[in-house]
Amino acid sequence: MTCFYFLDFKMSMNKKISLLALLFASSQAYATVDYHVDLSTPEHHLGKVSMTLPASGEGSSTVMMPAWRTGKYKILDLANGVRHFSATDAQGTPLSWQHTDKASWTIDNPTQGEIKVSYTVYANQLGLRSRHIDDSHAYLDATGVFMYDPKRRDEDISVTLTVPSQWKSYAGMERKGEHHFVAENYDVLVDSPIETGISELFEFEEDGKDYQLVIWGEGNYNAPQMAKDLQQMVGASQNIWQGYPFDNYVFMVHATTDARGATEHLNSTVIQRKRFSFAPRKQYLSFLKTAAHEFVHTWNVKAYRPEGVAEYDYQRENYTDLLWISEGSTSYFQSQLLLQAGLITHKEFFEDLARRIDSHTKKPGRHVQSVAESSHESWIAMPGDFAHNHSVSIYSEGFIASLAFDFQLLSDSRMKAGYSELHRELYKQHRLPKPFNANDIKSIAQSLTGKDYTQWWHKNVESPLAVDFDALLDKAGLELVYPNKSKEIADTGFVSVDNHGLVTLTRVLKDSAAWQAGLTTGDQIVAINGLKVNQSTLKTRLAQYQPGQELTLSLFRRDRLIDKSLTLAAKMNKNPVIRPQKKVSRSQKAFFKAWLGVKFPKA
Repeated sequence: MTCFYFLDFKMSMNKKISLLALLFASSQAYATVDYHVDLSTPEHHLGKVSMTLPASGEGSSTVMMPAWRTGKYKILDLANGVRHFSATDAQGTPLSWQHTDKASWTIDNPTQGEIKVSYTVYANQLGLRSRHIDDSHAYLDATGVFMYDPKRRDEDISVTLTVPSQWKSYAGMERKGEHHFVAENYDVLVDSPIETGISELFEFEEDGKDYQLVIWGEGNYNAPQMAKDLQQMVGASQNIWQGYPFDNYVFMVHATTDARGATEHLNSTVIQRKRFSFAPRKQYLSFLKTAAHEFVHTWNVKAYRPEGVAEYDYQRENYTDLLWISEGSTSYFQSQLLLQAGLITHKEFFEDLARRIDSHTKKPGRHVQSVAESSHESWIAMPGDFAHNHSVSIYSEGFIASLAFDFQLLSDSRMKAGYSELHRELYKQHRLPKPFNANDIKSIAQSLTGKDYTQWWHKNVESPLAVDFDALLDKAGLELVYPNKSKEIADTGFVSVDNHGLVTLTRVLKDSAAWQAGLTTGDQIVAINGLKVNQSTLKTRLAQYQPGQELTLSLFRRDRLIDKSLTLAAKMNKNPVIRPQKKVSRSQKAFFKAWLGVKFPKA
């Protein structure tokens, strides 16, 4: 433990302050937690981690491996990859320790001096984006690799890597060497993953900020075009916020065999896609939307976030009713960013919006659960069929809630302020460590419009959401319609897969024809009206019938053959589209511009 002694020299007050500042600076340098990862033999997915804890002045220390990682609100039990744990003092003398719970190790430290902790971590969880080591690279998220002492969470961090000779290392943290990074504290380390290995690098500068695009893995991507488009996208962020919460930012892209998904971080993101899913354009736009989503998170979640998740507890669930703001709002802004940057067309923006509205209206769970409830229950892993029928997603339902909130704000303020301005104020007024709550959001909304949002919040956030999309879109001169030549076709209300040639039900929509007929997941349909059917012939067979007709389905349930009567319902054979109305007023065009920041599309 560093001790301070008051030195009563006959000196000026300024000299006394300077001496104390020097002593304080020395203590800060001394109180640095050092990590080292040896990746010199990575082919078996193993890394050797060592952590040096400075002297604490305490007789014991407890180190922990987080139970979850940021950006994924699920308990992952990340200690499951730890082996060969040991602890020594500064002289290398072994210290006794106990594995006190699944993610905690308590070390006896009789000399109260420095402690060196060593362990091996197995890293083969690429799809979880927690840790992955192989002979071509390593992706290291601190929550899956680096233990921490909760009492020393605020101390400086230093990370060095030993890697194969051809590897290059990247992170959003401050770089001190080719494979050496530093962070202000463990929380910064947690939100600054490291990508090291054989990769492509593209660098650009935009609005005074430095960016890196690091691509690991082969695929059908056009890397120079990707870098150019990302550069075009990042500047559009200033249409929502004013200023940046970072000086440098890293886009880490993994082109993989099967892992997919993405995670936001403080100064970087990791995006995983199947290696041949970067083209054609529809798939490339999916990549850009993901990149925009994660970049928006740099403000919404990383710079400001709600109570309950503002200061992470890495060992247990972190609850809030406002995750829909964190995730759904981010989904809402992602395509707007691309539209404003000129990377997608009006038509492509409308296609995405129509798909989201159609998906929302077809999900039974929207009648059951509110976005506030969904936020609180995000930590609960629910079966897919039950979740679809009785729950909503903080992402998709949060998007719809954000859309409704935006239009309400624009209407109430006579187009002077909308959802972008609300998030701009959240960034100004609630930068971490100051979190926000529901009352803060309603207060900001009232300051922008002069209206009270208590009732609106109760109706649309705390209760299942009900939106009149025709009336909403009409404000912006748009309409939701079915394309030409659309027609009604028969609908069963179930989703199925091929299981050894049998039509096996994986989802039965609540209150659908299948639901009313008493079908359930796991049922295996073998015949329709007495004639054999399989997954490959199912669509053709059903096309022979009309809505309202009754079918007899023969199926296996618990290996017993039974019959069920099902009366077919109706659905449209094409999905709805959003298009500009034929006659649009000046006020509708103005609303459209206030909403999206671009002009109404030309006819």
